[in-house]
Amino acid sequence: MNNTLTNLPKYFIGFIGTFIFRLLSPFFGLWNISPLMATGFAGGKAFGPWAGALYIAISMILIDLVMGRVGIWTIVTSITYGLVGFLGGMYLKNKKANAKNFVIISIIGTLIFDIITGVLMGPLMFGGSFLASAIGQVPFTLRHLAGNVFFAVVLAPWFYRKIMTNPKLEFNKLFKLA
Repeated sequence: MNNTLTNLPKYFIGFIGTFIFRLLSPFFGLWNISPLMATGFAGGKAFGPWAGALYIAISMILIDLVMGRVGIWTIVTSITYGLVGFLGGMYLKNKKANAKNFVIISIIGTLIFDIITGVLMGPLMFGGSFLASAIGQVPFTLRHLAGNVFFAVVLAPWFYRKIMTNPKLEFNKLFKLA
């Protein structure tokens, strides 16, 4: 069984946790806070940039599909998040899986994501000026940064050690195929 299929249960755990958090977060006022970047970076660190990119991009698409809100925004956010996941995997490739490195790439990733999706794509897709979009993006990005830095410290190193690099969670071990 190839490496991708072997590690699917690990990504499934991350997806389910992220999905549940995203479903419940609006009830707690956490509308733009998500563990997706942290779990994606942990996967990118463990299995390479393409794994991180695909996990985050596919997660964005699946979440929108399940929640019934697929549209052009799904394409924009999934491609942008895929890019961020790839860059995260590249950055973390030869670095330790510690909070400091996850925080650094989370800050960079959040800024890239918010600049592309908020400042650049917002006005192109919904009208308005780039200046108004940039000014309006500041509180959103500060909140987004706070959430992603929190998950980079608390979740990403743990998820990397306990889930992504755990051989007991490989497909063939879980389902006794080998």
